[in-house]
Amino acid sequence: MSETASGVSGPVVLDVWCELQCPDCRSALGDLRALRERYGDRLEVRLRHFPLEKHKHAFAAAQAAEEAWEQGRGWEYVEAVLGRVEELDRRGEKFLVQTARELGLDAEEFDTALVDGRHILIVDADQAEGKAIGVTGTPTYVIGGERLDGGKSQEGLRERVEEIADRLLATPDA
Repeated sequence: MSETASGVSGPVVLDVWCELQCPDCRSALGDLRALRERYGDRLEVRLRHFPLEKHKHAFAAAQAAEEAWEQGRGWEYVEAVLGRVEELDRRGEKFLVQTARELGLDAEEFDTALVDGRHILIVDADQAEGKAIGVTGTPTYVIGGERLDGGKSQEGLRERVEEIADRLLATPDA
């Protein structure tokens, strides 16, 4: 039987439209970490890419994050890049490859992935889906069909996500 004790099949999904050159997304890191710790495998936090045109290295950073996920260290890489958005701003793709190297990932594969564009379709698909549901800035959260905009303020957002997640986890399937 695949249902949990609460009656919900599988984890509740929290999609986070994010971009890795965004200071507001960096501010959201603590909340995302806390949510992942609080709920464990009952909440699937999925990073969705929404690179903004005003950040010239955001699209490359999204592709690099996909490579990090492929190499099994996605969240660690995302947190490392977001923690140093100013450096990404200044150094661009060199910084993305250097960060991979610092984390012990295959930096040459990162470099190749950024050149051959193997992750572009994933980034484009995330961005298109985000636009289709009304995402205009980052971070934007979607949980239980509700969209919460964190680009204006992070204030109260984690509490709102927890409220929705708790409700969804407590509701048995009909």
